[in-house]
Amino acid sequence: MDTTLTMNSTRDATAAELPTEMLERFRSRAGELDRSNSYFDEDLAELRAAGYLGAAVPVRYGGWGLDLVRLAASQRRLARYAPATALAMTMHSYWIGMATELERTGDTSLRWISEAAVAGDVFAAGHAETGNDIPVLLSTCRAQRVAGGYRLTGRKQFGSNGPAWRWLGAHAIDADAAGGPHIVHAFVERGSAGVNVVPTWDTLGMRPTQSHDTVLDDVFVPDDRIGRVVPAGDGSDPFLVAMTMWPLSLMAAVYLGIADRALELAVRSARRKTSVAIERGAYAYNPFVQHQVAQMYLELDAASATLDRFVADWVAGADHGDEWVPKVYAMKWRAVEAAKRVVDIALDVTGGAGMFTGNELERLYRDVRCGGFHPGNDALTHELVGKSLLGILGEQPRW
Repeated sequence: MDTTLTMNSTRDATAAELPTEMLERFRSRAGELDRSNSYFDEDLAELRAAGYLGAAVPVRYGGWGLDLVRLAASQRRLARYAPATALAMTMHSYWIGMATELERTGDTSLRWISEAAVAGDVFAAGHAETGNDIPVLLSTCRAQRVAGGYRLTGRKQFGSNGPAWRWLGAHAIDADAAGGPHIVHAFVERGSAGVNVVPTWDTLGMRPTQSHDTVLDDVFVPDDRIGRVVPAGDGSDPFLVAMTMWPLSLMAAVYLGIADRALELAVRSARRKTSVAIERGAYAYNPFVQHQVAQMYLELDAASATLDRFVADWVAGADHGDEWVPKVYAMKWRAVEAAKRVVDIALDVTGGAGMFTGNELERLYRDVRCGGFHPGNDALTHELVGKSLLGILGEQPRW
């Protein structure tokens, strides 16, 4: 990999957008990729060629220069055409956004991530673990300090881009660290000894993400690929704050993109579908269908406003203080719940055709279910929001 950032000052960042023709190709492939439970290799090749893997890298370094507001909008648009492709790109792109954000504060320790993205490397997230419902802040994976770096041992789940990633952002606990247990945030290179990607992905939805498990068996990670070492349970470091704000915002955008498409399909169906029981023929003239379509819009409009305001405030540097915690989890939860509701109603509007395998709405119905499994899920969201409002979030650690 060439680790020199490509300068590209001629790119007009304000016009950076994936061509509609490309997105239509993605949509045309999405159904078969879902049916065959296959990775989106062709989509990735097009995204890489377009430079989208470096969308959050500053223009002066060869990227598209998208901030969180504009990347969220781009991911939402991508999800309207290929939800799984969009979700997997979220799991890649948030690392790039984090690196860019930290660099703006003068921390250049992650510049290599921007370099790798511009060169076309794919990143994945190695945070999910069996038996750990507080990902990132705690871990069941073990880290051992050795000369020149750390050795990691454990099993990671839900690693999107399983067939394609080169770098896995993974965390592990160093129980013997001076001053108490510390969490080591490392970037594991795929070719390292002891790395084994285990094909496990055969799921209800988001099948083309191919989010396989990764087994780490005494894997060495050098110090220059260690992102942070922080006390266990402490999420205050800017690295970890960005690791919350970027992925949850982009995930919310993906699921709202699914809802956008569901509403579009429902409206199209209602305008085309006819019934002898309706005086003017088309279902669009059924008052209850009108009510259902309005419900979909009202859900989507409110959730969209929540996401848009959140990312705008983050980019603008609004001072919400401790309220950032409930805000980010509430935003993501609201987006997913609204998206599920919209897709559910869309199936009601379109009727029995949506039950058939191969129908786009049937696939969207399965894909949107996956939103509730991403951090924070329903239980964790309510716990964190409740504790935050009650002023007890930092009390009585759960480990």
